[in-house]
Amino acid sequence: MNRVVIALDVGGTGMKCALVHPDGRVLWTERHLTRAERGPEAVTENILSVALGLREKARSDGLEPAAVGLVVPGVVDEANGVAVWSSNVGFRDVPMRDLVAAHVGLPAALGHDVRAGGMAEARLGAGRGEPHVLFIAIGTGIAAAHVVNGAAFAGAHGAAGEVGHVIVRPGGPLCACGGHGCMEAIASASAIGRSYTTLSGVAGSTAFDVATRAAAGEALARTVWIDAVEALADGLLTAQALYDAGMIVVGGGLAEAGEDLLAPLRAALDARKRFLRLPRVERAALGDTAGCLGAALLGLDALT
Repeated sequence: MNRVVIALDVGGTGMKCALVHPDGRVLWTERHLTRAERGPEAVTENILSVALGLREKARSDGLEPAAVGLVVPGVVDEANGVAVWSSNVGFRDVPMRDLVAAHVGLPAALGHDVRAGGMAEARLGAGRGEPHVLFIAIGTGIAAAHVVNGAAFAGAHGAAGEVGHVIVRPGGPLCACGGHGCMEAIASASAIGRSYTTLSGVAGSTAFDVATRAAAGEALARTVWIDAVEALADGLLTAQALYDAGMIVVGGGLAEAGEDLLAPLRAALDARKRFLRLPRVERAALGDTAGCLGAALLGLDALT
């Protein structure tokens, strides 16, 4: 079968794009700048142009493009195909699914980037074979996807999975959402870098720097790292009480720390478990391709 799905994962800076076989094999990849600084209309035009180009690429390679799957950040009304709001790319109530379908001439699906990434990890990656997966993406922020039997749930308003805004330290650091002590304000990669910079005076410190220095035995870095891990454990314990996942899959940039993150996180969860049955905690397997693969899965699902 020569059928493929056109997949686009749109971020604030770049777009990861692919032609994906129904069995999950990636046959072609390319990347483009989103150019969000030009405004949402220009971003929309860019997306339409790239999708059309991928359709023509597929046909020139003797492939049959069957559908388009597109994922974006922010609040997404997946049922109606509308990008409701995204600060990263400036979308407000953009009917992206219908725009893509009309421009490319193929069935289209629109989804949320983290939920799509979680769906890909559950079906194709670290969570394969586990019916109840909670995917946690830890980067500039923290977001989650609750995936049951391969389907990620968006919630009544398209905003399910905002576990980064679970308050784990009441009265703690100010979060971008306006709250104080959110898990995201303490345990995200950006928060870890900020905390270390404040305490050490070393400007521009990143979570990678903190992880590296903590692993090398630096006391301050280790303190910052463990504080973040324990805040993460508190937030994930709340998430586990809500979702009762069989597996937590940790993705995003912070997951690149591997067992330097996962080993103390498992220990911190175990110390807090009380009556809850804890899930396995594993690192995501698909890396930064998860969103694009998830977009492809959404496109495939649109055909059924």
